[in-house]
Amino acid sequence: MATFATYAAAALAEIAGCFAFWAWLKLGKSAWWLLPGLVSLAAFAWLLALLDSPAAGRTFAAYGGVYIVASLAWMALVEKVLPDRYDLAGAALCLAGAAVIIAAPR
Repeated sequence: MATFATYAAAALAEIAGCFAFWAWLKLGKSAWWLLPGLVSLAAFAWLLALLDSPAAGRTFAAYGGVYIVASLAWMALVEKVLPDRYDLAGAALCLAGAAVIIAAPR
């Protein structure tokens, strides 16, 4: 459960950081949005580095599925755009792939 919580926290940090840049560049927000965005992106990298894995690539690959689900949740909760059935089906496939990578016996 700690692994999933770390992945979820990393996803929130990455999405929040990227959204800060999006808000500045595409929504006309102040450049001050970039400062918390940079802090958030640094937190994202730190959180992923906390995960116990002998290979960074495997950690990043598994994170991809979690990131996709978290991005759709962000879209629904923050941007108020509901995912459609194709978004949900794709996210389920990606999360299943991430679960295989994370839970595989090694």
